[in-house]
Amino acid sequence: MAFFGVNDASSVGTLFSSLNNSSKSGAVNSTNVFADHASIRSGSYFKLLKTYYGSEGNFAVSKIADKKTTTSVAKDSTKTLSRIESSAEALKDSADALMAKGTKSVFNQTEIKKQDGVVKADYDREAIYGKVNDFVKKYNSLVDNVETSNTKSIGRNVDQMISLTDSRERTLNKIGITINKDDTLSIDKDSFMKSDMEDVKNLFNGSGSYGYSVSAKASMIDYQAQNEASKANTYGARGSYNYNYSYGSNYNSFI
Repeated sequence: MAFFGVNDASSVGTLFSSLNNSSKSGAVNSTNVFADHASIRSGSYFKLLKTYYGSEGNFAVSKIADKKTTTSVAKDSTKTLSRIESSAEALKDSADALMAKGTKSVFNQTEIKKQDGVVKADYDREAIYGKVNDFVKKYNSLVDNVETSNTKSIGRNVDQMISLTDSRERTLNKIGITINKDDTLSIDKDSFMKSDMEDVKNLFNGSGSYGYSVSAKASMIDYQAQNEASKANTYGARGSYNYNYSYGSNYNSFI
């Protein structure tokens, strides 16, 4: 688990080793700091406080501790945010695959043998359909996962993504993609295979395209889910340490 950019316990020790270890007044002992970190992480401080105040007849701390209180200020659970982040990353990757240029572009024309036996340069429709179908699945997954979110910034960006899709409804219909009542998408393969692949390319490939805009929105939702996860619990009700900062492939770069 990465703890503010530090990968393991030995790295934490290295971090604190730079502190002044002299015996002068006011100096910080790195060994003590590291020991304190270990005590907090294991929940020893919590147990000590509960025992001390409980024995003195001060039940306030015990009563608070016994409740399932947490330090979380996040609007969603870590589990929910993890699902949203994962689906947002998947949608971005799917959209980016359709936007690829050069030799990696799915829109490169190849020699295709037609039913009449004539060989002609054309788009690989099966390959393009596979990429677009994957995009539809990933889009729907993100829309479904965000339904359980209470984070306003996430909901706002998903609403904007849905509005963006609604504005392209006619173009999407031309290539066999329809918008459902629940804001998810459906793709009809027969209609898609008969459509003009230039229309598909213009829709998903290139800066300023629909695919580009969805990729940007998915990236923003991914970031917001990571940001909200940073507000989630560091310590549980019993003083045990939660590894909430492990979620997000990009989060550590912001530390």
